[in-house]
Amino acid sequence: MSEPSELETLRAVVEQAPEAIIFADRKGTIRLWNARAQAIFGYAAAEAIGRSLDLIIPEHLRAAHWRGYERAIADGRTHLPAKPIVTRATHKDGSKRYVELSFGIVAHEVHGVLGALATARDVTSR
Repeated sequence: MSEPSELETLRAVVEQAPEAIIFADRKGTIRLWNARAQAIFGYAAAEAIGRSLDLIIPEHLRAAHWRGYERAIADGRTHLPAKPIVTRATHKDGSKRYVELSFGIVAHEVHGVLGALATARDVTSR
């Protein structure tokens, strides 16, 4: 049996991570959505990828989210504390969830800021 390539290993790690991993490009379009994101938010990757992050952001939080998102993309860093934050999210079925989110900006040495990465866990039961 041959060893997996670096890309195959990376894909397996992301897909099997114990937390949701979501990457959105500079415009806020979802480009990566793992199995745990599906479990938390109800959307399969094929349903989420290519759509706006508004998919999971409650309507009353969207304006604040986009102000912060655009500022972080422009600055190349988040303005959130180093610890995760708890916020509300919307499930595919319309129900509200509490999720603990950690954010980061993804940048490339040649191409600059590519987008934003979030890891999430469902903390509704807390």
